[in-house]
Amino acid sequence: MPSHHWEAVERACARLDSAAGERVTLAELAAEVGMSPWHLQRVFRKVVGVSPRDYADALRAARFKAELKAHGRVAEATYGAGYGSSSRVYEAAARTLGMTPATYAKGGKGARIVYSLAESPLGRLLVAATAAGLCFLALGDDEAALIAELTAEFPAAESIERDDLAIQDSLEVLMAYLEGETPHLDLPLDVRATAFQRRVWSELIAIPYGETRSYREIAELLGLPKGQRAVGRACATNPVSLVIPCHRAIRGDGGLSGYRWGLPRKARLLELEAEGD
Repeated sequence: MPSHHWEAVERACARLDSAAGERVTLAELAAEVGMSPWHLQRVFRKVVGVSPRDYADALRAARFKAELKAHGRVAEATYGAGYGSSSRVYEAAARTLGMTPATYAKGGKGARIVYSLAESPLGRLLVAATAAGLCFLALGDDEAALIAELTAEFPAAESIERDDLAIQDSLEVLMAYLEGETPHLDLPLDVRATAFQRRVWSELIAIPYGETRSYREIAELLGLPKGQRAVGRACATNPVSLVIPCHRAIRGDGGLSGYRWGLPRKARLLELEAEGD
């Protein structure tokens, strides 16, 4: 792809990033980067993987969630994030929040989450799920700290209860994976993500068991040769870090960095996969 196309897409992303609550039409965006709307749409989708509108929607949803967490008022967040009306917010809520805006603003009020804990080769493993699928996985040494991690995202959930029976099947699959018996994880998930996060997570899942990719290599596969930092952020926000194997993302020099549950666990995970390959 010509370098001026990359530059145009970078300028378009920067313009959308800085738009705050302002809505920018495709025609306006195209005029600013010196392309026709049709041409920009095609090039932007090829580079970023989504349309300019989808990219802007993901940014708006992120701003909306931040406003809700900060203020807890749907009306303020609606207009602060650039939604024209409350109806637009509720239309997008299931896709971006997994619950209504008012519920999200109240810290997940109404959510019902069950979890279980077990001793694994990497320390204590916490597995949590909604009725739709796994929503959170954590590794650590202290049960109280792991439960605190879980409740931080949903501080006002209707219930967060330990239910070993409800989680048993998923926990057995995860334990078999950590013990090298099951190289492939295929479990239902209930996670929220922007379009870009989903693209990164899909690339992580596509990395074969026992192999790794650098952040730069993943970015290049996405058509974003300068996007390794964005890839790193997407890895850091992964809430189900075994099923979506962000431990397989490494630095370009082969070194390890950026694992929420500690670099020793990341190293051990890679060793376990290498041994079972």
